[in-house]
Amino acid sequence: MTVTSKQRQFLRGLAHPLEPVVRVGKGGVTDAVVEETKKSLAAHELIKVKIESDDSGERKELAAKLAAATLSDLAGTVGKIAILYRARDDKPEIKLPK
Repeated sequence: MTVTSKQRQFLRGLAHPLEPVVRVGKGGVTDAVVEETKKSLAAHELIKVKIESDDSGERKELAAKLAAATLSDLAGTVGKIAILYRARDDKPEIKLPK
C-alpha cells in the first residue's frame, strides 16, 4: 500500500512526539537493523529511525532502502530522522485519512 501525501502529512504529525527506536549506524542497513525495524513496526506501526550519516543524500537513500526491506512506507525524513509506517495485518491502531 502506498500512502498519499495527505496521509504522509498525517503520519508525520503523529510521529512528532515519538523518540527514535532504531538506529542505523556507520554499517548502514544490515540484516540486524532490518529485523529490529520489522519488530518495532509490528509493535508500534509508526516509528522513527535515526540514521547516523552526515550526507543528506545517503540518509535519504538508506531510509528508502530500509523502508523497502521492511515492506513499510517512508512517511518522511527530517534531518537524521526517518519516519516509517506499516499497518498491522490484524487490528491496525492508526486509521489513515482517505
